[in-house]
Amino acid sequence: MNTETLASALVPLPVLLPLVGAGLTLVAGPRDRWQRAVSISMLTAVLVDSFVLLVLVDRLGPLVVGVGGWPPPIGIPLVVDRLAALMLLVSSLVTLGVLLFSVGQGRSGEDERDGGAPLPIFHPTMMVLSAGVSTTFISGDLFHIYVGFEMLLVASFVLLTLGGSKERVRAGVNYVFVNLLSSLLFLSAIALVYASTGTVTLAQLAGRLDDIAPGLRLTLQLTLLLGFAIKAAVFPMSGWLPDSYPTAPAPVTAVFAGLLTKVGVYAIIRTQTLLFPDGRVNTLLLWAALLTMIVGILGAIAQDDVKRLLSFTLVSHIGYLIFGIAIANQAALSGAIFYVAHHIIIQTTLFLVVGLVEWRSGTTSLAELGGLARTSPLIAVLFFIAVLNLAGIPPFSGFLGKVGLMQGGVQAGTPLAYLLVAGTALTSLLTLYAVARVWARAFWQRPVTELTEQDSATGGPLPEPSMRRAAGLVTGSMRLEPQRLARLQLLADRPVPRGMMLPAAGLVIVSLALTLCAGPLFGVTDRAAGDLLARTPYIQAVFPGGVR
Repeated sequence: MNTETLASALVPLPVLLPLVGAGLTLVAGPRDRWQRAVSISMLTAVLVDSFVLLVLVDRLGPLVVGVGGWPPPIGIPLVVDRLAALMLLVSSLVTLGVLLFSVGQGRSGEDERDGGAPLPIFHPTMMVLSAGVSTTFISGDLFHIYVGFEMLLVASFVLLTLGGSKERVRAGVNYVFVNLLSSLLFLSAIALVYASTGTVTLAQLAGRLDDIAPGLRLTLQLTLLLGFAIKAAVFPMSGWLPDSYPTAPAPVTAVFAGLLTKVGVYAIIRTQTLLFPDGRVNTLLLWAALLTMIVGILGAIAQDDVKRLLSFTLVSHIGYLIFGIAIANQAALSGAIFYVAHHIIIQTTLFLVVGLVEWRSGTTSLAELGGLARTSPLIAVLFFIAVLNLAGIPPFSGFLGKVGLMQGGVQAGTPLAYLLVAGTALTSLLTLYAVARVWARAFWQRPVTELTEQDSATGGPLPEPSMRRAAGLVTGSMRLEPQRLARLQLLADRPVPRGMMLPAAGLVIVSLALTLCAGPLFGVTDRAAGDLLARTPYIQAVFPGGVR
């Protein structure tokens, strides 16, 4: 079987299989068991296909298919190189893990207005979301990337508000408004690019953008970058994220946290290396990276809800990725690619583990949590491993990714690069402080229900507010209402379904496997970074006879 046949057979599948799955799950309608079987089968097939693609492109180079059999630039090129294949593999892995977690809850989605009844639209929407992510990763032209973004936007809005309360709908409206603004900027940039160059094919743009006026070229670059930076939650365009993600159910929040911002980061990597390799905005990106790190982690420290805290750490760690892109040497870019893969997995894992905490305790508020290390030791172990990895404690993959980024910064050798290296170290320490605070309050201190029961048994009054704050019973002036305490006591002994525990534990094991396989994975990311900086492997794969 030759390379062209392999490409034709395998490259379109990460998009086609989820779309077929979406159609089949719609046909299945309310038959939840059939929907689950179709969704799991399709995502498993995408995972296998993505792994095979990564092995093939690492050996053979980029694989290209022209949609409809038309050659580029007439047809839309679907291109899978090392970067795209790695992103496909990681994204399909976490999407499958999230879907299994959702199935393990015993229902597909949550209709808060109908007692948690199954929602038939959940599985089709997850399939569309997966197809949108894959479309963005393998698209070889700007407009098709835009189509992938819009598929993501529609699917994510449905998932964010699915069967939800007014709070979810309000958060969903804010999310859609911000992302529509991003899409409008992106679409405007595409129109400007086409008017200036006569094409939107990435491999063709790599040459034609060099021939236009420098001022116009810079305008196109900044417009594209601004649109992608909003989607990636780069400071100061990151305020929408902590208000949107925590309101969704645990599986939805997990897939959002793991994937959606990374799609924006991927678009920045692809366009900055292929279309704008001159580095004219790298200084701007470095400052944005530093501010994203620091502002994000300071926001995390100020939070008293675990979901919001993790949402702010998500923003903070986007700064690491922008740091590697802006340094733009092979070591930094390789570290950024490695860190993207690590962060997709670890952020998804953490939100799933927090979903276990919420299921077990009925809350994610630090003022209402406590004692989980004793009452739920397995959840405590999973959380402990995941947060150490997030904080970058040796020898976990988070530490290895940050070392790669720091090496790239040191190689650059500029004062601003050294400042970013120091910012990376400081942010890691503050991340450790933030998650240690969660551990101490949610897992180590005595449960709020026990403190209340003891108070009731002695017949004494509740402690003063200052003492209750110290015990974790209040946040600011908030007092736990009797109805709320009764609900927490009711949920205190609720067992966690095995179907929820196993996917979360599986992703924790995968995050540990990244450490064990860091050598081969860094080999792949080093070669991917070399190809991105050289540009020729991508361009020649799309136009073997030369760019037309």
